[in-house]
Amino acid sequence: MKFQSLKTKWSYLLLTLLLMISLGACGKPLTNSNQNNQDSSPEDSESKLTFFDVTLEQADEVGRPLWTVKAKKARYTKEKEIAQAENPYGELYQDGKIVYQIKADLADIEQDGKRLFLKGKIVATDPTNGVVLQGNEMEWLPKEGLLIVRNQINGRHKQLQAIAQEARVKTREQIAEFIGKVVANSTDPQIKMRTEHLIWQVKQEKLIGDRPLQFERYKNNQITDRGRGNSAEFNLKTKIATIKQNAQADLLEPPVQIIGNSMVWNMNTENIKTNSPVRVFHRAEKMTVTGNQAEMKIPQKTVYVVGNVNAVGQRRQSLKSQNLTWYLDKKLLEAQGNVVYRQASPALTFNGDTAVGNLETDNIVVSGGKTGNRVVTEIIPESPKPRN
Repeated sequence: MKFQSLKTKWSYLLLTLLLMISLGACGKPLTNSNQNNQDSSPEDSESKLTFFDVTLEQADEVGRPLWTVKAKKARYTKEKEIAQAENPYGELYQDGKIVYQIKADLADIEQDGKRLFLKGKIVATDPTNGVVLQGNEMEWLPKEGLLIVRNQINGRHKQLQAIAQEARVKTREQIAEFIGKVVANSTDPQIKMRTEHLIWQVKQEKLIGDRPLQFERYKNNQITDRGRGNSAEFNLKTKIATIKQNAQADLLEPPVQIIGNSMVWNMNTENIKTNSPVRVFHRAEKMTVTGNQAEMKIPQKTVYVVGNVNAVGQRRQSLKSQNLTWYLDKKLLEAQGNVVYRQASPALTFNGDTAVGNLETDNIVVSGGKTGNRVVTEIIPESPKPRN
């Protein structure tokens, strides 16, 4: 027999109990553990009852199940209409199909026909995709298709582990939102993310951070790179991260920082691309390169910069061009298109079509290129020092 609400269920059980007593049924009466306490009043005994092999069920208007919770033992408080169940196990249904399985060691259970609420150390498992959510409170709203888990959230899956203050799962769409002090660890690629709001599209294998987010990338449990941005999307299948608004990547080897409005980071090929104005800074050499677009191939330790390129060394020497290839290992620059090289001391300017060399050692060769253009050299004398 199915009961449409907790109140109906417990009323039925209470009526059965009273009938058993009135008929002089044999056996030990069902009481709570406090009933033998001398301090317990008759009112306490009547309002708190203990039952065994309890089943709570709720169906929708067409008879399809919304939830089922079973427990070996439950203590019912009539005034609060709350059952404290030991080792409860249950199933949550969507459109007549199981969407989550729940269990706990001990839980307070409430239901009103529209929602099911459990308080305790709850474990909820999606049997379809393997997502496991743990928390100290769980609320199931079947009409909205929404499962809410609160208070010390821990989410587990073969692709992701996350902790947060709250998790909200849209069961039809298989989308989980982690809210408040979120720390998420993906397994492949191995990344740790920190943010205040993270959306996990389980079926699409995507993570979306729509708030400021920072992350660390690992190899063999060692940090290799760091990144941040105002928002980001991680495709766990293609291993591509798209970082938007104040995007920043900090690499440890080579020691390079890339800053732009947005960037696409392919963690499979280890390439970083930007299609907006970008700044690349080499922390060891104190050299900065800016341009309209850039691509960095991390394994090759090579940077390609396109459009309004300006490379500046730590002694204010600079190399401007339309295109630049920066070989970080060789400390070599190759520039093409409207090349202008300047150095501060002594003050020199070279113009040409191409340039090759090391900006730090001021060893730059500027040439006219295949067009036959003549290299223009401009020597700017230093201002004479005043005599004493």
